[in-house]
Amino acid sequence: MRNNVFDAKKVKDDIVAWIRRYFADNGSGCVAVIGISGGKDSSIVAALCVEALGKDRVYGVLMPNGTQSDIHVSWRLVRYLEIDANAINIAPVVSAFYEAMAGAQLSLNQQVTTNTPARIRMAMLYAVSAVVNGRVANTCNLSEDWVGYSTKFGDSAGDFSPLAQLTVAEVKAVGRECGLPDVFIDKVPEDGLSGKTDEDNLGFTYETLDRYIREGVCEDAGTKARIDRLHKANLHKITPMPSYPL
Repeated sequence: MRNNVFDAKKVKDDIVAWIRRYFADNGSGCVAVIGISGGKDSSIVAALCVEALGKDRVYGVLMPNGTQSDIHVSWRLVRYLEIDANAINIAPVVSAFYEAMAGAQLSLNQQVTTNTPARIRMAMLYAVSAVVNGRVANTCNLSEDWVGYSTKFGDSAGDFSPLAQLTVAEVKAVGRECGLPDVFIDKVPEDGLSGKTDEDNLGFTYETLDRYIREGVCEDAGTKARIDRLHKANLHKITPMPSYPL
């Protein structure tokens, strides 16, 4: 929304109406299936779906990979929204995946160990969705997508995406309009692997990134170059799969 003031209430109401239209057209009576991580994006998507569909048509899936130190936040959100939820530990599936690769004499690397759990989580969401008659919510936002901070066919997948056109700052503003407590909106996002925050891994703040996306302004030349490089390198994640034009 360059050159415009962001109206969080209007956007929140528009998203709620959009979710209702999506389900009316693509599965009336279906439930929204959401991977609940405890972070702002999944929390806000869950709140939006509750407002759009009612709490009885929202199903949360918690998917720790072994031990998750902040899983209590996920359960707190589930209780706050009063939605049905289940926890499925993906660690045995991840281990079996790696063992199968080792059996094929394929060595693991950081790309494999970073992206595989995310893809297994998405496979699990679709399995749950098939059982509960659901549609899977994508919880990515524009800022993360812009620099490729997502896993292709992992958390970047889904059936409908309420936040894909919103920056991190805008997502938080919408969350406040949903009436969510600050703990679900302002929790510092971490990668769950290295103990580093998302901003540590990116090398710049979301505030800087959001301003660059919306206003085209980034005073630090090095940061601007890094954002541009990440955006170009990761465009394949957010563009339709190329197909041969027969």
